[in-house]
Amino acid sequence: MKIVIAGAGEVGSHLAKMLSGEANDITVIDSRQERLDVLSATTDVITVYGNPSAINVLQEAGVASADLFIAVYPSDSQDVNIVSAMLAKKLGSKKATARIDNEEYLSYENKYLFTEMGIDLMFYPEKIAAGEIIDLLKRTASTDSMDFARGKLQIAVFKLEESSALLGMSMAEFSAVAAEQGHSFRVVAIARGNDTIIPGFDTKFKYHDLVFIISRRDGMEMLMKYIGKKDIEIKNVMILGGSPIGEIVARQMSKQMDTVKLIEMNKEKCLELSEKLPDNVIVVNGDGRNSDMLIEESIKDFDAFVAVTNSSETNILACVAAKRLGITRTIAEVENLEYIRLAESMGVDAIINKKLITAGRIYKFTLSNKVRFIKYMSGTNAEVLEYIVAPDTAITKRTLKDMNFPRNAIIGGIIRGNESYIAVGDTQIQAYDRVAVFALPEAVKEVDKFFK
Repeated sequence: MKIVIAGAGEVGSHLAKMLSGEANDITVIDSRQERLDVLSATTDVITVYGNPSAINVLQEAGVASADLFIAVYPSDSQDVNIVSAMLAKKLGSKKATARIDNEEYLSYENKYLFTEMGIDLMFYPEKIAAGEIIDLLKRTASTDSMDFARGKLQIAVFKLEESSALLGMSMAEFSAVAAEQGHSFRVVAIARGNDTIIPGFDTKFKYHDLVFIISRRDGMEMLMKYIGKKDIEIKNVMILGGSPIGEIVARQMSKQMDTVKLIEMNKEKCLELSEKLPDNVIVVNGDGRNSDMLIEESIKDFDAFVAVTNSSETNILACVAAKRLGITRTIAEVENLEYIRLAESMGVDAIINKKLITAGRIYKFTLSNKVRFIKYMSGTNAEVLEYIVAPDTAITKRTLKDMNFPRNAIIGGIIRGNESYIAVGDTQIQAYDRVAVFALPEAVKEVDKFFK
């Protein structure tokens, strides 16, 4: 595919690196030459210097023949993103997407308006990240999760602790347990250190493994017993950082929690948030990195701590401090990808990364139109994809055990009508099934061929 990316910031550079590794033709536009120089030194891309909302710059970048245009200038350049995406579409790009920072644009009426103007997708990474944090506050046993068909199938990520019955158990043994429970759950991957493993029957579970499991709704209770985890009810949440993510989480949680307290270092920002947020959100001006300050703000009375400042280091260390002070559930925004494993090893319960969230939303456009959803799961570089199966595609021709499916991918479950099924060797996929697939990056394109 020919892909043009407007913006060589964190998100744009991450997308360029990810997509360039898949034989795509990538061109990146930016008005800051130093960012283009850094990107071109590490990634096989064409760079174009200039403002992406200028027609001559877009033409130089070749948008007329582009399959996809991605506008991901920083959030304070929303207008540039919208204008450049509209122009790119008018100049010939087959699809165009734009990053925004205004919730108003996501209303049904406004989304329709922008679609009419040529923008196929608008995404607000901060709002998506806030939504994921809210989900993680509801499901405290897992480090990450996602639902299919309103929870008929669920993928959850569990960190194996000393209390887990899985420790030392082989996949063959656990598969036998799953069979006894009517195949209501299945392990689809294990993240161990820096590696992600699609497990075989002889793979054994180890301490601190991140285990990715797909389960039917009726299998989750039994699964939790084996994992040695249980959900706890969150009634009081403390938020560090008055960022857009922190603001959205505070506003949403104020409707559900007994107490929501937001700590922000900038005094002017505190005053602004106090006016914007509901009256039952307590806004405090202070340095949340200071353990004494957290103690003064009665952190021990809270069930969850969410750190969403603009510093990954601050978020990690604050969560570690909160954990030591007795907080049950900690969630950190970690934008430095190299720090994600570090944060997990230091005991942070769940990680949010806007780059991965954004990448998942956009990556969908590079695959077949049968992909309904894609998400990167925390703790791994693998992806979860949801396909709607078209008639007469390769995936419907044989049972799974007789199919030469990519080794670094696994079909986890199927939704057929109102019923959900965990996939096993004898499963035969049918037209119009919704299929949940877990795949490592190198296998995604091969997986996609089975559904075309």
